[in-house]
Amino acid sequence: MAKHSSVAMALFRKRWLTVVALLVMLSVTTAIAFIVRANLESSCDCRINVKRYSSSSESAKPIEVAVTQSPLSFMKSRLVLLVSHELSLSGGPLLLMELAFLLRGVGAEVCWITNQRPSETNNIVYSLEHRMLHRGVQVVVSAKGQEAIDTALKADLVVLNTAVAGKWLDAILKEHVPRVLPKVLWWIHEMRGHYFSLDYVKHLPYVAGAMIDSHVTAEYWKNRTQERLRIKMPKTHVVHLGNSNELMEIAEDSVAKRILREHVRESLGVRNEDILFALINSVTRGKGQDLFLRSFYESLQLIQERKLQLPSIHAVVVGSDMTSHSKFETELRNFVISKKIQNYVHFVNKTLTVAPYLAAVDVLVQNSQARGECFGRITIEAMAFQLPVLGTAAGGTQEIVLNGTTGLLHPAGKEGIMLLAKNIVKLATHVERRLTMGKKGYERVKERFLERHMEERIAAVLEDVLQKAKGHKRT
Repeated sequence: MAKHSSVAMALFRKRWLTVVALLVMLSVTTAIAFIVRANLESSCDCRINVKRYSSSSESAKPIEVAVTQSPLSFMKSRLVLLVSHELSLSGGPLLLMELAFLLRGVGAEVCWITNQRPSETNNIVYSLEHRMLHRGVQVVVSAKGQEAIDTALKADLVVLNTAVAGKWLDAILKEHVPRVLPKVLWWIHEMRGHYFSLDYVKHLPYVAGAMIDSHVTAEYWKNRTQERLRIKMPKTHVVHLGNSNELMEIAEDSVAKRILREHVRESLGVRNEDILFALINSVTRGKGQDLFLRSFYESLQLIQERKLQLPSIHAVVVGSDMTSHSKFETELRNFVISKKIQNYVHFVNKTLTVAPYLAAVDVLVQNSQARGECFGRITIEAMAFQLPVLGTAAGGTQEIVLNGTTGLLHPAGKEGIMLLAKNIVKLATHVERRLTMGKKGYERVKERFLERHMEERIAAVLEDVLQKAKGHKRT
C-alpha cells in the first residue's frame, strides 16, 4: 500500500511540475516575444543577416533570413503618449497596454499616464506597471505633473483611451489643449448612456480621429452625440480586435490544452466527460452573470423534465474578487445556494491569464446586457480555442458570432433567460454540433481576428492621424 502511495505521489509531483511550468510559460512568453520582435525589427530593412558558425576554420558566411515587417514599423522612434482613465484588469486598460507593447515592438518610444491612479498602489496596479516597465514603456507616475504636460506637448501622437479619459485634457493641459488636440486619437470602448456627457467628450469634434471597436458602437456614438450633445464625431475608424500570437500558440497546442484542461477541471472538481459552460468577465450586473445563472438553473430543470441522459453540466464564473465580494456577487452566491446547485456552479477569481479556463471549458457564454459589449475580446479568444459561443444579440458580439454557425445568440434582458437555457441544453445534447461550431469559429478567427489583422487595421488609423497632425503643423 505504501509502495502504491509513493508511486502515486511521484506521478502527482511530476504532473504538477508540468502544469506549473506551463503556467509560467504562459506568463513569460509574451515578454520574450516582444523582446525578440524588438530586436528583429530594430532595422528598417525587412531582411536581416544571421551569422551561422561551423566547426571548420573557414570564416562563417552570413545567410539572409526573411523577416516579415510589421505594418506598424513606420512608428519607429515616434513618441506616443497613452492616457488611460485607470489601470485595472478591465478591457480598456488591457487593450491600451497591448497597443503599447505592439508599438514598443517596432521601436516607438511609449509613455503611459493613468489619470485616476489610486493614492496607494495596490497589487494589480503594481503588477501592471511592472509589466509595462519590463517591456520598455515609460510610466509617468503623476498624471497631473509637469512631466505629463511636457510629454503631451512633445508627443507625435496622443491616444486617449475611453471617453472618461477626456476629463484629463482640461484638468491637466488647460491652456495647452488646442496644441494637443490635432494629434489626439480617441479610442472609445463605452456603450452605456451615462458616458455621453460634455464633461467627458466636449473636445471630441476637434481631435484628429476616433477609433471604435465595432460598427454598431460607432453608429451609436454618431447618433447619440448628435442628438443628445449636439456635437459632431470626428473621422471615426472601426477597428476590430485580434488575438495575440501568444494566445494563438497555446490555442493551437493540443498538448498544452490537454494539460491545462485536466488541471483546471481537477481544481474545480469537474470530470473530463462533464460539460462545462463558462462566463469570463468582471463580475458586474452589466456582464449578466445573474441572468446566466438563472438560465443555467433553468437548463438543469429542462434536462430533468425531458429525462435527458447527459453527463453532468457545470457553470464556471471567472471574474470574481475573492478579497472583497460585492453586493452583486453576494446575490449570485445566494442564488446558487437557494437553488441548491452549489455542486454545479464554480466561482473563480479574476485573472489576466484566461487561456487555462478556455482550454478547460466546452462553451463560452457572452451574456453582456443592455447594448452589449463594444466588441468582446474574450469572444474571439474563446473561438481561437474552438469553443462555440452563446452570446447576447447586442453590441459587437453580433459582428463576431455568426448565429447558427459559430454559436447561438439570444436577446439581452429577462426575455433571453429561457432561450439561453434552451441553447445550453441544445449544445449539451448535440456534441457534433458543438464541435462543428467550435471549428467554424476557429476558422473565422484565422480569417479576420489575428494580431496581424489588428496591426494592419490600427496601422492604417495611425498613419491617417499622423498625416493630419503633420498637416495641422504646416498650417
